[in-house]
Amino acid sequence: MELQRRQALAVLLLPAWPALATPESMDAAIHALTGGAPRREGRVEIEIAELVENGNAVPVLLRVPGSPMTAADHVQKLALFTERNPAPEVAVFHLGPRNGRAQVATRIRLATSQRLVALAQLSDGSWWQQQASVIVTLAACVEG
Repeated sequence: MELQRRQALAVLLLPAWPALATPESMDAAIHALTGGAPRREGRVEIEIAELVENGNAVPVLLRVPGSPMTAADHVQKLALFTERNPAPEVAVFHLGPRNGRAQVATRIRLATSQRLVALAQLSDGSWWQQQASVIVTLAACVEG
């Protein structure tokens, strides 16, 4: 009986690290967003530093340059996915012609060095993607 209590106590005292996403779970999350539609490389841009000293607040910019952002031709969604954060879907931004520009800037947390994927859905239903790799020297997203 004493051994079971000690085992239970040991489990409770272990740090509760969140599980990290995998490349497969990121692909599954992307598939869920796009509905399995084909994705082409290009058009969407992701601007992020290649080397990040601290993963707690990493600036990132997503944009689709040259999009006229008119009722007939505009970006409907910009999304960002990470390969090794606790959850692969970081953000999905819904845009419309009134946005004026297809551009979003934010800060994200990065658990570790990893690959990021930016996606853009245009009003014609097409999906575009761009990838970036980031090296993080001080990780974030791992606190319990």
